[in-house]
Amino acid sequence: MTNLKDIKNRIKSIESTKKITRAMKMVASAKVKKAETTVKASRPFTQSLNETFKKMLAYVPDFSSLTLKIKSPTDNYPALLKVRETKAVGLLVNTSNKGLAGAYNANIVRKTLSKIKEYDEQGIKTYLFILGQKGIVALKRRIAKYNCEIVNTYLAIANNPTPESAKILTEDMAEYFVDGRIDKIEIITTRFKNMMSYFVEEWVVLPLKTLTEDHDRLYDGVIDPLMEFQPDKHNILQKIVPMYITNIIYQSLLEAQASELASRMTAMSAATSSAEKMLSSLSVEYNKLRQAAITNEIVEVVSGANAQKR
Repeated sequence: MTNLKDIKNRIKSIESTKKITRAMKMVASAKVKKAETTVKASRPFTQSLNETFKKMLAYVPDFSSLTLKIKSPTDNYPALLKVRETKAVGLLVNTSNKGLAGAYNANIVRKTLSKIKEYDEQGIKTYLFILGQKGIVALKRRIAKYNCEIVNTYLAIANNPTPESAKILTEDMAEYFVDGRIDKIEIITTRFKNMMSYFVEEWVVLPLKTLTEDHDRLYDGVIDPLMEFQPDKHNILQKIVPMYITNIIYQSLLEAQASELASRMTAMSAATSSAEKMLSSLSVEYNKLRQAAITNEIVEVVSGANAQKR
């Protein structure tokens, strides 16, 4: 039978847990508001950049690197725009370093494993670029049976997404694409909706074949009279192609961060509520046992006094 000491110890333990979950909820709540503002503010720029990029691709039927100075893989825009048979895919997986965020990381890992399995069945190898400790640990022990390899892992970027960190990811993945080691670049990330929900999504970064087909259909090769290329179209594309790729990756980092914080806030809120319910239930049980113990003591005292009278 549970005694008063055991219940009291459980109450203290749950109270300590409640303090932690409440503090984590408050921290996540403060951070998610900033993250929400950032991600929503960045979406219009991303949309405008995408539209400009679509127009430019529609107006430039041929890609040339003859007049370009190429110092890094991202400078070689003709190679980045090249469409070839898919034999290997690079997956950028956005997870977090910390847990206690509900099913956030589990959902991303599940989606990633689904894509790896799908490509494996097609005879396509998958190269993983993983952000976050949770994704690294979860995927390392589950990909052994697939034709899959972890290329790079990133811990600091998961904590603090910046345009500079997105550029690092772009350079790493572009190198594999330009060298021909991968033929497709995708991102497994989340799309932030609001404080209570997000969606796990797959974003295709390269190749841009489907995009160019849409551009030809939308613009029919008619040059916008307001669009001019200075110094020339190839130098402009050399700048805007890596900018476009980097911005997609940066947007995915912002969306993932906001989703993670929202998921953690929701999870910690639920944990705090559960702790309060458990405390309430244990308090009732504790008071009942305490009252029963007091009653037993009174009965013993009265019984002892009656026995002495006899």
